[in-house]
Amino acid sequence: MLSREYFEQNTLQVARGLLGKRLVRRTEGKSLRGRIVEVEAYVGFKDRASHASRGRTVRTDVMFGPAGVAYVYLVYGMHYCFNIVTEREGYPAAVLVRAVEHATGLIDGPGRVCRLFQIDRALNGADLTRGRHLWVEDSGDIVTGREIAKLPRVGVDYAGEWATKPWRFRLKAFVKARGGASKRRAGR
Repeated sequence: MLSREYFEQNTLQVARGLLGKRLVRRTEGKSLRGRIVEVEAYVGFKDRASHASRGRTVRTDVMFGPAGVAYVYLVYGMHYCFNIVTEREGYPAAVLVRAVEHATGLIDGPGRVCRLFQIDRALNGADLTRGRHLWVEDSGDIVTGREIAKLPRVGVDYAGEWATKPWRFRLKAFVKARGGASKRRAGR
């Protein structure tokens, strides 16, 4: 599993580095794994798309804590989103996991990821560096910069210029091709 030091790095570096890694969830003695194929970065107080731009609140408190901790919240009153806190303690930054490749196919969208992996508010604040119920592990895949698409973030139009930051990273093999279907290289 990835160490706290890994998550203490620059958020954009962590975000790109998570592509190809495995998200692991252990429940009822079983482990569920999925390869991370899309993430989105939120960096600091000035980032208008980040929950932390409004300051420290009960909801965002975990974002100010140690790196390598889960930040889980509910959107639209129905979908959970799973983020991993990054950088130094006291500086609010996190990476949202947006899509994973699972044995059942592409799980596209943060709410769907949380539903499959049974991630809810009970895991908010969970230490991912201890590997008890939820963690990220190295898959051995080497992902190069040429394999990563840099895209604007989704659903944050209210954030003005911050919405257009190319801080959403997706493996190019999973970028939607014309006609809506995702491209996927054979053997992956």
